[in-house]
Amino acid sequence: MTGPGSVADVLTDHDAAVAAARQVAAAWAPGAIERDRAGAAVVPSDALGALDASGVTAITVPAADGGPGLGPRTLAEVGRILASVDPALAQVPQSHFLMVDVLAVWGDDALRARLYADALAGARIGNGLAERGGRHAQDLKTRLVAGGDGFRLDGRKYYCTGTLTSRWIAVSALAADDRLVLAFVDRDAPGVTVDTDWDVMGQRATISGTTTFEDVAVEPDLVLDYAHAFEVPQQLGARAQLYHAAIEVGIAGGALRETRGYLRERARPSSEAVRAGAASAAEDPHVLHRYGRLATRVRAAEALLADAAAELEAIGLVPADAHAAARGSLAVAQAKAFGSEVAVEAGSELFALCGTSAADARLDLDRHWRNARTHSVHDPVDWKYHHVAAYDLADLLPPNHGQL
Repeated sequence: MTGPGSVADVLTDHDAAVAAARQVAAAWAPGAIERDRAGAAVVPSDALGALDASGVTAITVPAADGGPGLGPRTLAEVGRILASVDPALAQVPQSHFLMVDVLAVWGDDALRARLYADALAGARIGNGLAERGGRHAQDLKTRLVAGGDGFRLDGRKYYCTGTLTSRWIAVSALAADDRLVLAFVDRDAPGVTVDTDWDVMGQRATISGTTTFEDVAVEPDLVLDYAHAFEVPQQLGARAQLYHAAIEVGIAGGALRETRGYLRERARPSSEAVRAGAASAAEDPHVLHRYGRLATRVRAAEALLADAAAELEAIGLVPADAHAAARGSLAVAQAKAFGSEVAVEAGSELFALCGTSAADARLDLDRHWRNARTHSVHDPVDWKYHHVAAYDLADLLPPNHGQL
């Protein structure tokens, strides 16, 4: 991790950010299989160090706060490029980008200056939002109570993507009045323990395990009223989901790229294809049909992602009203839902197109499907389609939360 005092590259425009993302992706590519196999057993410090030093994680810091102030169009393309090579590592800064947006809308001058200085130096904000064991995803047990000269934080979080190598941790908690707040905690503060107990079939290198907070001191100036962010029209959730959509679309593109390479260089035609006159797997008429269909669907997913990003660019970080917020959220919901389906499909079709030899464990080609399947259940696709239809058919506004 690049820390305060060291300076990440300053990426001042879309093209520079995209070029930097491609350089990071190229650096990640050789180790993607090894990182997938190692999972939480090996912290991908070098790979994440390349990300932190690239300036990519600072692209959305507002221009008024010394950053480049790049928007959803750049964010989506950067996420897609990174995820096409290693979606697990690409997911690591997702919550960081969300918190940069939260600070832009709700942080005061002092808080923005403090955390943005670190972000511009290449440091990241990790995620301490989700918990396990509750009746539903928002049934939080983590508490922030008055104590000493500020507050004390106690709780246990899971799915803590990016926290292990972050500078700060954004922690959701309930205040004394049960109101949702957001506390920014030093990653190395006394009482903070970050575990590497992340053990799942996909997105393994995110190392999104458990983080425990035991009587952690929190400065009053590092606490936000997070509930209020979702009591007014907002695009925080839509922009966060846009990055998730970019991960899905990136997975789909990466799987298609591997399929193309295998068909051109390694796959043998089936006996049926040979009898039909095919000299190679790529000449099999059924392979051509299925590959062409898949390539078209991947391109459609990329187009939906770009369209959703353009919608958010037009609306802005603070929407004019609830209907503007709804348009942004639903555009992203469509991109995320379709992208999720295509990513899972691409990971599966790879084997249908390339044949049994592609299932050789040494190739680790199943990581595409495992990553897509794991990430795609981040939130329910069916509810996204439900809210799209409800708005189109009955003018019902979608819920104003962060998962649409």
